[in-house]
Amino acid sequence: MIKSNNPQLPWQHVYDELKVVVPSLECGPLAGYVDDYASSNPDAPALQYFDRCITYIELNCEANRLANALVSLGVSKDDVVGMHLVNIPQYVIALVAVSKIGCAGSGVSPLMSPNELAYQVEDAGISVLLSLDDLIETSLSRLSDTPSCLMHVIFCSATDYLQAQPLDAKQLSGVQCHNYLNLLEGFSEDFAQRPVTDDDTMMVQYTGGTTGRPKGAELTVLNLMYNPLQHGAYQPWVQGKELVVTGFPLFHAAGLAFAIASLRVGGHFILIPNPRDVEFICAQMQTHPPTRLGAVPSLYQLLISCPDIHDVDFSSLKIANTGAAPLSSDDRGKIEAIIGEGKISDMFGMTETGPVHVSNPPGRSNSAAVGIPVPEAETRIVDIETGMKEMSVGEAGEIITSGPHVMKGYLNLPDESANALRQWHGKTWMYTGDIGYMDEEGYIYLCDRAKDMLIVGGYKVFSVEVEDKLQSMPLVVMSALIGVPDEKRPGNDVVHLYVELSSVAAEYEPDEIKTRIIDFCRDNMAPYKVPKAIHIVEKIPLTAVGKIDKKSLRAKKA
Repeated sequence: MIKSNNPQLPWQHVYDELKVVVPSLECGPLAGYVDDYASSNPDAPALQYFDRCITYIELNCEANRLANALVSLGVSKDDVVGMHLVNIPQYVIALVAVSKIGCAGSGVSPLMSPNELAYQVEDAGISVLLSLDDLIETSLSRLSDTPSCLMHVIFCSATDYLQAQPLDAKQLSGVQCHNYLNLLEGFSEDFAQRPVTDDDTMMVQYTGGTTGRPKGAELTVLNLMYNPLQHGAYQPWVQGKELVVTGFPLFHAAGLAFAIASLRVGGHFILIPNPRDVEFICAQMQTHPPTRLGAVPSLYQLLISCPDIHDVDFSSLKIANTGAAPLSSDDRGKIEAIIGEGKISDMFGMTETGPVHVSNPPGRSNSAAVGIPVPEAETRIVDIETGMKEMSVGEAGEIITSGPHVMKGYLNLPDESANALRQWHGKTWMYTGDIGYMDEEGYIYLCDRAKDMLIVGGYKVFSVEVEDKLQSMPLVVMSALIGVPDEKRPGNDVVHLYVELSSVAAEYEPDEIKTRIIDFCRDNMAPYKVPKAIHIVEKIPLTAVGKIDKKSLRAKKA
């Protein structure tokens, strides 16, 4: 472990103040850590699933059995195994199993439509898919054509590790179907780790597809195993002492990161199958007081509104991470009143960066910013037009990052990879598409995604800025700003605002509500930022992890 000593980094004095060290690059496969803990501390809890505790020796044995089963189905190093599951033990067991084989995994959202599922399976070349038995009627059986690469589907039940019950035989055209528990019967609990290098693809994780079809980011062993050390540098993970609760789904990059980080240090990871069931989350935390907590702002809002949260002991909580969307200052204060001050830490990044490359250090947090770059994540702000000119302090531009957390590339998309991963000053940089600026201390302030930045009369309109200001209106629960091409002025956008109203709005007629919003905007922002059209909706659409789904809003205006 060596201390960073680069005086050119504006955030170096923050590192010095916090005594931040740069973690060693020594990593290795995830399965190696699980195997080690199975030997050194076999009875330590690895996973908590309702009342069922799975120890490290059990996790290792189950992963070995699954690895043997997958190999018997023809899985080798060059294959991709898909996990079409919610947060249940089989997901984590599969992560460890594919790590033992040295092949790649791919998280597949259970919320996908049949067409979306077929696209990802085909694009990633998934040969074996672990799926939830409940999804056969809503998803798998509705595939118009089974992807030719898919040879086997292993059906898992949410009760397999609680009170296992026989499953009815499943059938899909052109695919061999297996019951998870039946498949594992008879296979050995021993498996010899296959050779794995840091540059091998560990996961093919798909982006959200906010513009165009989703792309498969090839994340290496180094990307995923080192990134927990990077974003944990401000509050280092303690071996054998962590209890982790997160509402992020495992198929999402953030959920994956929390699971890997926990297993890497022999932690106790609480599985949350349904992140909207806040009573269940609170009950789990009452029984298992967390040392680390992770959630999107919308889940934090639900949690602090749940009366049961007041019966949770947060004295052991060291850090509460938030990400995927901005956390309002009002909500931040309400959360801190319950969990304690100085524990909230914003995490910022993307699937392609493993996923965290900027984080707000707890105790040195700047609530207006998303944080400072994590160790070994070089970060710059460059001009949007060419991407080659570094911007001055306080000047907005595209955020780019370089380091061991940056993906290998997009699967089978050389042009997309070349556009995202560019050479600059002798290094490979990920051009994130996020727009922001940096202050004198290296704190980064997010303006917008490049695709969410509107142009009105030649002026730039950052949708996040407008949405944040509207959050202070009692009438507004949530809002979303999008641009619609201005037919009268090519190259310009017409500002459209979608609004989800609070109970306060019941006192007013729709036209009066719109007038009040327009008046507020005129009083608090430049004229070119004021919406030209306001749409009142029952609910602002959100993605699976709580981000505003602007893709669906744009589709309404298309």
